[in-house]
Amino acid sequence: MSELHPLARACTFLFAPGHKPERFEKALNSGADAVILDLEDAVPLADKAVAREAIAQAWQGWSVAQRARILVRISALSTDDAVADLNWLPALAGLGAVMVPKAQSAADLARVSQAVGAQVPLVPLIETAQGLFALHEVAQAPQVVRLALGHLDLQADLGMVCCADEAELGSVRLNLVMASRLANLPPPIDGVSTSTQDLGLVLNDAARSRRFGFFAKLCIHPAQLAPVREAFIPSAAQQDWAHRVLAAEAAAGGGAFTVDGKMVDPPVLKLARQILSQV
Repeated sequence: MSELHPLARACTFLFAPGHKPERFEKALNSGADAVILDLEDAVPLADKAVAREAIAQAWQGWSVAQRARILVRISALSTDDAVADLNWLPALAGLGAVMVPKAQSAADLARVSQAVGAQVPLVPLIETAQGLFALHEVAQAPQVVRLALGHLDLQADLGMVCCADEAELGSVRLNLVMASRLANLPPPIDGVSTSTQDLGLVLNDAARSRRFGFFAKLCIHPAQLAPVREAFIPSAAQQDWAHRVLAAEAAAGGGAFTVDGKMVDPPVLKLARQILSQV
């Protein structure tokens, strides 16, 4: 999938429960780069059909641009509800992407592709031991536009008890970033922060994601969008530094040179260009 796809550059992905249509417009108007209409964990079993109907009705009123910002997270493929979800999804013309929970193999993604068509991007959620084991296979499957980490489910699946800083998940995060890079995908999407009130914690979580090489985060409340964006979008000072580095490169005409008393060589130039590409 091309990095020109709008979801390839999105950094805030906001969930909205599929059975609560009153939240759809609020999510779309929240400033989130992308909205995930959820058919999985946020929806009680008795309301799955209600959720599909609510999304289908709202879909008719959304523009092409709005539809391109929307993902639908389907039910886990091991459930009967997934069959109903896959049979229903083709009715959503212009859908931005399908989020595939507990993705565990390329075969899982091929099943979704067969249902929705080869033109619909896929965002696999890595949240099981098997999914982590098959990470590179999943990343390189056709139609994958980005990887996403479901770290809460993964902790439960592995029996982990993580500290507040989630240092235990460091190798998992690094592996998602590496798998994305090797598959020529945009940086992956990190999992949710469960606090909707401690926005400092959300900011710290997002800053950790950025340090690992992620460039997006799943959000469960509109209040989380601002701190997540603050963590991922380069600051004015970073942008100014990058502009000065590239200007100095042009003036130097080749070879190593210095900016702010520090040597600039190809890796530093690459960093400057990356910063400006993220604005």
